[in-house]
Amino acid sequence: MAVNKCVKYLLFIFNLLFWISGCIILGVSIYLKVNKDGNLITNESLPGIDLMIAIGVIIMVLGFLGCCGAIRENRCMLLLFFISLLLIFILLVAAGILGAVSESKVQEWIKERLEKLMPLSKQPEDVKADLEKLQKELKCCGLVNGPSDWDQVPSSCSCNTTEPDCKNSVYSTPCSTQIISLMEKNMEVVLGIAFAIAILLIFGMVFAMILYCQIGRKDTATTA
Repeated sequence: MAVNKCVKYLLFIFNLLFWISGCIILGVSIYLKVNKDGNLITNESLPGIDLMIAIGVIIMVLGFLGCCGAIRENRCMLLLFFISLLLIFILLVAAGILGAVSESKVQEWIKERLEKLMPLSKQPEDVKADLEKLQKELKCCGLVNGPSDWDQVPSSCSCNTTEPDCKNSVYSTPCSTQIISLMEKNMEVVLGIAFAIAILLIFGMVFAMILYCQIGRKDTATTA
């Protein structure tokens, strides 16, 4: 029995796109990692760039493995590719469920990491500069408790009295609250991307297993 060329090349194209997406994720993650405009505060509270680099590398390796397995009709590579996709799919589903039921714990974890930067008066000048930049962007003041985190409230906390959360001409909302709020707003986008990746993983597993079985039947027919 011959191997279905349509399935073979569909799997190859799928893995080629998979590999390219891994390259893009890795390239963007490395750029953000070495970018000098990165903010130490957000890096401390949301250290996701290293995770994205690891994900990019894993996707690149799997894409290469799947391409080689499809073109060379190598059952060992295809089986390894299938098992890897299955493990990633299970981890993705588990992470989604864990993230949904442990949202409050994630918020507490972020606050705990930011509390390590207290008191602000004892932090290096680069940390203070990054926090002031963050205060302007997110319209907040202080890190955990609000303006009281500063011995002397900086000009970056100043606000127009007509703005929300503006009390005594300074923002009353701490930046930890704004960071958590920003994370929650982006969660829907992350869940959408995760759902799309899960669908791709299912298609990849189906194509890999179909091709794996066809190659097995072909080998059996050849040796018979």
